[in-house]
Amino acid sequence: MHKGTIGVTTENIFPIIKKFLYSDHEIFLRELVSNSVDAIQKIKSLSGSGEFKGELGDLRIKISADEKKNTITVSDNGIGMTEEEVQKYINQIAFSSAGEFLDKYKDQLNNIIGHFGLGFYSSFMVAKKVEIQTLSWSEGAEPVKWSCEGNPEYQITKGKRKERGTDIILHLDDESKEYAQESKINYLLNKYCRFLPVEIAFGKEKEWKEGKEIELDRDKIINDTTPLWTKKPADLKEEDYMEFYRKLYPAQEDPLFYIHLNVDYPFTLTGILYFPKIKDKVEVSRNKIQLYCNQVYVTDSVESIVPDFLTLLHGVIDSPDIPLNVSRSYLQSDSNVKKISNHITKKVADRLEDLFKNERTKLEEKWDNLKLFIEYGMLSDEKFSERAEKFALLKSCDEKFFSYDEYRKLIEPTQTDKNKRVVYLYSTNKQDQYSYIESAKSRGYDVLLFDSQLDAHFVNHLESKFKDSTFARVDSDHIDKLVLKEDRSLPDISADEMSDITNAFEAALPQGPHYSLTVENLGENDGAVLITQSEFMRRYREMSALGGGMNFYGSLPESYNIAINNNHPIINKIFEDKREKLDDSVNEFSKKVEEPKSRLEEIKARIGSKKADEVETADKDEKERLEEEIRIINDQRKTLLTNYGKGSDLIKQVCDLALLSNGMLKGEELSSFIKRSLSLIK
Repeated sequence: MHKGTIGVTTENIFPIIKKFLYSDHEIFLRELVSNSVDAIQKIKSLSGSGEFKGELGDLRIKISADEKKNTITVSDNGIGMTEEEVQKYINQIAFSSAGEFLDKYKDQLNNIIGHFGLGFYSSFMVAKKVEIQTLSWSEGAEPVKWSCEGNPEYQITKGKRKERGTDIILHLDDESKEYAQESKINYLLNKYCRFLPVEIAFGKEKEWKEGKEIELDRDKIINDTTPLWTKKPADLKEEDYMEFYRKLYPAQEDPLFYIHLNVDYPFTLTGILYFPKIKDKVEVSRNKIQLYCNQVYVTDSVESIVPDFLTLLHGVIDSPDIPLNVSRSYLQSDSNVKKISNHITKKVADRLEDLFKNERTKLEEKWDNLKLFIEYGMLSDEKFSERAEKFALLKSCDEKFFSYDEYRKLIEPTQTDKNKRVVYLYSTNKQDQYSYIESAKSRGYDVLLFDSQLDAHFVNHLESKFKDSTFARVDSDHIDKLVLKEDRSLPDISADEMSDITNAFEAALPQGPHYSLTVENLGENDGAVLITQSEFMRRYREMSALGGGMNFYGSLPESYNIAINNNHPIINKIFEDKREKLDDSVNEFSKKVEEPKSRLEEIKARIGSKKADEVETADKDEKERLEEEIRIINDQRKTLLTNYGKGSDLIKQVCDLALLSNGMLKGEELSSFIKRSLSLIK
C-alpha cells in the first residue's frame, strides 16, 4: 500500500471545489464522462497506429448507480492507467495557486474546472470519498486502486480490475444523495452527454409485454454518437434537419429554414442553426443555441460568442477553438471568438441573400416570421445592416413585397413632396387606420405595413439610411399635408371666429387627452373632422414604451391634432348655426373688449423697452388691471362657446364620428353616440 499527499500548492483545494464551484456542481458527471471519452479515443488511436495489438471490444462507457449505497460508478474500457500514471495525472494537479485562483475568478466561476486540470476533482463537489479502479493497456500492467476522502491524503493499493479500462466510484455525501437517483442521472446525461462520440450505456432497454414493462438484457444507449452537425451536408436531406430540430426542441413548431456550419480553417466550427418562427412574440425566447466542445455540451448562454440578434436563433454550435473555461470578459476579447462570431453573422447573411436571389417567393412567404429577426439584426449590428439592405423586404398594405430599391423606384414619381423629399407612408394596423389608407390610395399613393414591436425604432433607422426621404404614419396628418405638393390656402375666417369654433369643438371632445384644434381647408370629400397624432410625438412615445430611453416623452399625456374641415358642408352648417345663435352675444363681447385692448396698447407703448424698475407704479397697476379685465371678458366669451359646443348635437356627432373612425369612442361616450344617432335618424 502506498500513501501520499496530493501535489497542490495549498491544502485549500477541496474547500475551493466544494464552496466556490458549488453552484455548478452538476457538471461533475460531464467531466468524468469526458475523461472516459478521452481514454477510449486514446486506445482507438493506439490501435490505429499499431501500438496496441489487442482486441478493442465494444468501446463503451457505462454509468451505474446504487441508491442504497449512495454510489455512482463511471466505467470505461479505454486506455487505463498504471500506478505511475495515476501518480502523474491524479496526484499532481495542474493547479497554479488556490489563493491566486480565488482572487482572480471568484466572481466568474463559469465552467472553470477544466481550465485548471480539475475535471476529475469536480467529483469531490458531490462525493465524500472517490475511488479509482484502473488497469492500463500496457503489457504486464498491474491493476491499481486509488482512493481519497476529500483531503490531500490519498491511498494507492493493488486494484481488482481484470480488464483494460477505468472505474470511478463516487461515494456521495449527504447533500448530494439525489444524484444516485435514476431520474437525476438521466437528466444529467441527457443535458451534457447526449451527443458524445462514444456510446454511453445507462440501465437496460425496456419493452411492454402483456401490459407489463419488461427489462431486457441489453444496455440502453442514451446518446447519439454521430449527431447531424458532424455529418456532411451533401449526405443529408431537409427532413433530416427537421427531425433533428424536433429532437432538440420537442415542443416547438418546425423552423423556417436552417444553416449548416462547417469550417476547418482558420478555426474549427461545425453546427446547425435554425430560424424559428418568432412572429408576434413580445418575449422572444433566447438561450436556445447549445454550445458544444467536441460534442460535449457546455452551455446555452452564447451571448458572448454570437452577436446579440443571433441569440434569437435555435440550434447547435460546436468548436474546440472557443476558450470555454475562462471568464466572459476574456471570452469577448478573444480573437477566435470574434472571428467565429463574424463568420456566423456572414453565413446567416449569405443564406438570406441566397434566398432573396434564388428563392424570392420562399423568402416572401416566410417574411412575417423573419422580419422581427432581421430588423433586430439591422438595428443592433451595423455590418449585418449593410448586408441586409440587399435582401430586406418592405411589405405594402396590399400584401406585396419590394426590395428597398424597388420600392423607392415605385413611389418616387408620386410621393415626392415640394421639398424634393420622398415620403414613405406606412400603417401599423390596417384595420384601425383603414380610412387613412384609403385616403392615401385615392391619391395614387402606396402605404407600407410596419406592424412589429420593433418598428417604432426601425422607422428611425430607415429614415437615417434613406437619402432625401421621410417616413410618416398614414394617420399622422391629412394626406395632402403628409405629401405636401404646394402651399395650402388658409380658411377665410377671422382669428376670433377661428378661436370661437375651436373652443366649441373642444368642449364636445372627451376629457383626458390634450387636443390641438385648427380650422383648415381640407377636401370636400374628406371628413368633417380629422383626428391625427403628431408623427414625432407618437414615434417617440412608442420608442419610450419599448425602452428607447425617451422617458420624458413616455410620461407626457396623449395629445391629438384635431383638424376641422372648413370645406365640409356640415362644418359650414355648424358655422351658420353658431352665427345665428351666438353672433349678438359674441359681438357684445367684441365691443366690450375693444376699449381695454386699446388702452392696454397705449400703456405698452408708453412703457416701451424700459426696465422693470424704471416703469411708474401707476402704469404697472393699470396694465395689470386691464389684462385682468380682458381675461375675464375672454373667459366669459369662451364659456358661452363651451356651453354651445356641449349643447350642440351636430358638433358632438361629427366629433364622435371622427373618434369612432379612430377607435377612440368607448364606454359611456359610445353609448351616448348610439342614442343620439338614433334620435337624429327619426
